[in-house]
Amino acid sequence: MTISSAWLSPDSQTRADTRLAQTGALTPVTESTGRSGVLPGSTGGQSVLGGLALTGTAGTMTARLGAGRAVIQTSPDRGAYPVTLTEPVPLTFADGDAQYGRIDLVVLRIYDDAYDGSGRSEAVAEILPGRPAATPAAPAVPDAALPLFTVAVAAGTGAAQGIAWSTALTDLRSPTVAVGGIQPARAGDTAAGGYPGQYRESPAGALQRWNGAAWTPAVVPPLYAGSVTAGSTSSTAYTSTLAGASGPLSLNFTAPPSGAVLLHFGARMWTANSSTSSAFMTPQISQNGTVTFKPSDDYSCMYGGPVSASVATMWRLYGLTPGLGYTMTAMFRSNDAAVTCWFDTTFLRVDPAN
Repeated sequence: MTISSAWLSPDSQTRADTRLAQTGALTPVTESTGRSGVLPGSTGGQSVLGGLALTGTAGTMTARLGAGRAVIQTSPDRGAYPVTLTEPVPLTFADGDAQYGRIDLVVLRIYDDAYDGSGRSEAVAEILPGRPAATPAAPAVPDAALPLFTVAVAAGTGAAQGIAWSTALTDLRSPTVAVGGIQPARAGDTAAGGYPGQYRESPAGALQRWNGAAWTPAVVPPLYAGSVTAGSTSSTAYTSTLAGASGPLSLNFTAPPSGAVLLHFGARMWTANSSTSSAFMTPQISQNGTVTFKPSDDYSCMYGGPVSASVATMWRLYGLTPGLGYTMTAMFRSNDAAVTCWFDTTFLRVDPAN
């Protein structure tokens, strides 16, 4: 049957209908498939994945797979299997090889006779033993199975000493969430998004958005550049160079979708030996080396006096091309060629704006 709908057939709803029509806990991957994984959640909210945790018994070859929920996606025509463990499942690992170590794989696996001819119709927690070798590797993940953990079984390991559980486990669990939910990403998770506008939380805790090609910051943070080295100029034309400073102060940014940004800038200023002259600081905006917004007194912060003062201002720049890179450069001048103007603790900051 090409099209399946749950709770529609006048005769009966098949198991395949139920799997194919489910739209619950499944992060989209393609038009008709989702991401296999463990549903996130933990007692007290202390960790992303509390379900289906593997806990070894010290000094033994046994462990328990904890309660939890998962979804196992198979082929598009077969659908996705929701699985729930309501209580822990005991697992016993075979003794280690006398000469070589091995890596076993713990999976949550679906047996469905209608598709695999296994004669079974059940979900099971299963240990897939690895092959002993000088450089052992975990076995391949079979069809309709969700990898949960690998367990390193050292050579000679047996009931007398048991598996070294503190170092033997590698957690392979990955989370899946409901359509539209925020997908927690584990370390090393490089899976692409399923659609532009999908959100996830990076392993570092940053909210990210899939733009169709890459995971990008969902909330663009302010960009900042600053200098604590004092510099001076007596130029009456705007210049980016200050005597004594390490170099021009600039900041690169990408225009947001709105094409508008808030420009913040300021410094601690003073006019040497003058109470009547003024020091000016204003930004210059360029795109790929071409100046698109010239420095202007109208948009500057200014101060005059031989005793320093901290001054800053902010204004909205609009009409930028979304997605293009721009450079904000601090520009300085004196209104009197005979007066040296000083600038210290200078800063630039750019915020996306509406």
